[in-house]
Amino acid sequence: MEQKTLRILFSFDMEDKYIRGIRESVSSVELEIMKSQDKEKLMELIKDAEIVFAGRLTPEMFRAGKKLQWVHSSSAGVARLLFPELVVSSVILTNSRGIHPIQVSEHALGLMLCLVRGLHKLIRFQPGREWRHVKVDELWGKTIGVIGLGTIGSEIARKAKALGMTVFAIKKRPGVKPEYVDRLLSPEGLPELLSASDFVVVIAPLTKETEGMIGERELKLMKPTAYLINVARGKIVREADLIRALKEGWIAGAGLDVFEEEPLPKSSPLWDLENVIITPHMAGSTPYYWERATALFCENLKRFVGGKPLINIVDKRAGY
Repeated sequence: MEQKTLRILFSFDMEDKYIRGIRESVSSVELEIMKSQDKEKLMELIKDAEIVFAGRLTPEMFRAGKKLQWVHSSSAGVARLLFPELVVSSVILTNSRGIHPIQVSEHALGLMLCLVRGLHKLIRFQPGREWRHVKVDELWGKTIGVIGLGTIGSEIARKAKALGMTVFAIKKRPGVKPEYVDRLLSPEGLPELLSASDFVVVIAPLTKETEGMIGERELKLMKPTAYLINVARGKIVREADLIRALKEGWIAGAGLDVFEEEPLPKSSPLWDLENVIITPHMAGSTPYYWERATALFCENLKRFVGGKPLINIVDKRAGY
């Protein structure tokens, strides 16, 4: 009996060692692996692909992929893939949710620790060999408000609790409160979370409901001693309002990994604010990223070949 061939397109430069692992994950079908970063070549290759592990995927590419059955996002965020053609199609969309909690939670807590211990200020003194003290505080006993209690938000909350913090959290469908959360709220509880928190951590997905969710009204609800940490998506926070809040002292400072426009323009006032730490959308970076992403994809590939339900299926209309 002739073995079925399954054609998978990688629309980025996936390393060969990971492709070997993908090949070895299924034995009941023959895999034809195609990969490219070139736009014109991708337009040709996608015509025969049944699965796309994306990287790049444009509406034009999608329309050319007449045989497509499943698109897997290399990231947890899928906003770039939710163009109308894909949303209304029967093509399954999955994401890489679940491979980010370790590194993103560490990054968020790293920003918090830097801000509370004044490390961002002390580093500026080092080139001038200045022996200067700054005002510092502790995380212990403070309240953290986690906006978005998914896999990453849960890990941030769990680690914050271990550091002696009181944990408030918002989840779209609250359900049962985890033991590491002191107060679990629905989205309607945002004002309560903002006014109670010393650190507000944004880790919600970008959707129609969350875009622009943190603006002037919300920032003015925060304590003047509080910090905003955004390791989610830049468009959740209204940047102009945040800049004003930081300049006028509505809040004490911010740790920002994401921005409305990326790279952050050199003209942005955020670069000049001493109460801001900027990182270039790298909270999800880790040397183990593709190892974890490949393991997730292999599990889903085995399910796909075996006709079983996939994990991490995205609700294309909800956006996550």
